[in-house]
Amino acid sequence: MNDKVKIDVCSEIGELEAVILHSPGSEVENMTPGNAERALYSDILNLPVAQKEYAQLEQVLRKFARVYQVKDLLVETLNNSRVKEDLVEKICNNLNISDAKDYLLGKSRKELADHLIEGLVMQKNTLTRFLSQERYSLPPLHNFFFTRDAAIPMLDSVLISNMANKVRERESIILEAIFDYSGVFKTRTHSAMHPDPLVKIEGGDILVAREDILLIGNGARTSSQGIDMILKMLSDQNSGKMHVIVQELPKSPESFIHLDMVFTLLDRDCCMVYEPVIFKTSKYQTVHITIENRKVSCIKEQRNIPEALRSLGMDMKPLFCGGKSDPWFQEREQWHSGANFFAFAPGKVIGYGRNTYTLEEMNRNGFEIVDSSDIISGKVDHNQYEKILVALDGSELPRGGGGARCMTMPLRRKPVSW
Repeated sequence: MNDKVKIDVCSEIGELEAVILHSPGSEVENMTPGNAERALYSDILNLPVAQKEYAQLEQVLRKFARVYQVKDLLVETLNNSRVKEDLVEKICNNLNISDAKDYLLGKSRKELADHLIEGLVMQKNTLTRFLSQERYSLPPLHNFFFTRDAAIPMLDSVLISNMANKVRERESIILEAIFDYSGVFKTRTHSAMHPDPLVKIEGGDILVAREDILLIGNGARTSSQGIDMILKMLSDQNSGKMHVIVQELPKSPESFIHLDMVFTLLDRDCCMVYEPVIFKTSKYQTVHITIENRKVSCIKEQRNIPEALRSLGMDMKPLFCGGKSDPWFQEREQWHSGANFFAFAPGKVIGYGRNTYTLEEMNRNGFEIVDSSDIISGKVDHNQYEKILVALDGSELPRGGGGARCMTMPLRRKPVSW
């Protein structure tokens, strides 16, 4: 970790150079059916199976990019005693568990990192705690393997998210400390963490289409007030012209929680869409906002995201999640993150192999479908293909509510020749 990683994310499809992951651990298993909903799950996962599936993602990415793990970065960050104390105090104050501070500070860096992610079992040493139905004083971070949401590397800086649900706030606190103090990254952080409950921003809603174009979902996890904060940040930092395309999203079901669950970019000239939300509804607006001379100069409605992108010189052919033929297949496969692809280079993406109608749609449009095991073993070299979809096993991970894009935080991408 001698050479600092300079944050540089100016597209969704540029060749990947570095990425942050968090392999699911016991924090995923520290859940019961009774508290699953509070943890933002509809079911509890089989951890060994989820870990095996996630390992496929990591091993594929290690073939062509530097991969950093959240827990390793956190241990590195905790090497600074002042940062360690400040982080523990901030987390304890956030959860009103100040009496746990000394116990946590007495742990080694590795033990403390484990507790901050996997949780701290409540000591039943008072009547109130004895009578409490809670198991943890420091709750496990069940959702942290979806690294996309809590911090957003964007252009040359990192926006620290203001998470919509308190159960995920600690993810942002940890990642802010990592980007600021681990010594691994060269960047600036901008915190969106805000006491106003109306200000909500999560990374799954923010796509960097091009260095001058952001796509942002406005729904259950990212509010209009949060987007206004991003607009102000962009206005303050950029004297040139920027375009922000906002897509309103349904607040339910939970499979629509982020824009990247209904829209992702695949190549210079194509994108994946969930047709009922992106094309077939007039209820949810698409809004094009222009920023120039450090202020918002224009706000206007567009018909849909592809049309808005086309007006800016990005002509994207839409491919359909679940295929074109049957709304039933579209709905089923969108539920299992069938629109949630992660591009590791132009035309080269990772997604779940279970979404067969989506894969057939992509294959008809020139994508070679390759099993992740063939990439990992070296049997298949992705460089031999112009367009390729690396298919991951996906029996458990999709039940957590996300796909390959949700589980990755890109740090550096090479420039794209548009």
